[in-house]
Amino acid sequence: MTTPIRLDKHLAAQLQCSRTQAQQYIEGGWVSVDGVVVETPQTMVADEVVTLAEDANAEGAEPATLLLNKPAGVSGNALLALLDEANRFADDTSDVRILRRHFQRLEMPMPLDDDANGLLVFTQDWRVRRHLLESGPSLEQEYMVDVEGEPSPWAMSRLTQGLIYQGRSLQSCKVSWQSEQRLRFAIKDVRPGQLQYMCSEVGLKATQVRRLRIGRIGLSKMPEGQWRYLLPSQRF
Repeated sequence: MTTPIRLDKHLAAQLQCSRTQAQQYIEGGWVSVDGVVVETPQTMVADEVVTLAEDANAEGAEPATLLLNKPAGVSGNALLALLDEANRFADDTSDVRILRRHFQRLEMPMPLDDDANGLLVFTQDWRVRRHLLESGPSLEQEYMVDVEGEPSPWAMSRLTQGLIYQGRSLQSCKVSWQSEQRLRFAIKDVRPGQLQYMCSEVGLKATQVRRLRIGRIGLSKMPEGQWRYLLPSQRF
């Protein structure tokens, strides 16, 4: 029996390439061992069949950004569990090959309340993370908020300007009725619990908060509980 060696060392010898290039092939998801894609260069192989995909390219894999339609009440590990191949949006047009590494070391720069639903961003890309953290307060977000109760006098003018939350004066925003029980907010710099508080200040109780858009990126028709990749050409 052949003595086991690291997959990257085996591949480098097989292809007559450098270990660095072999690692890039493996981490890019281009290498199969007995027909199964393996993404870890340190995997030990012996007599297995190691195959490089015909369209393989040794360029480093780009960090991923995932857009999820978060269900209400889901948080923590249950939220991360939705980010798997089975829940990928069928109409995702990115053509990105799913790699296990895409679901590792993800950060959530613009979170939602646990009981809210809608658009949530997970990213490995430091550029996306920095943009959302630094420019997030200036990005317009769109929300639909289901409400109960009777609005107080001058409710709309108070919602659009004139409220204070957690010691700060809120920026002016756009608010409109979509139905007798639903408000649409086009608003910036939303803090946890803010929309519920705003509604309570004008005699309404928010029963559901749903984020539809951050900047130029929206949910579109993606069903709840599903996710897609952010296209390289898309910008918030």
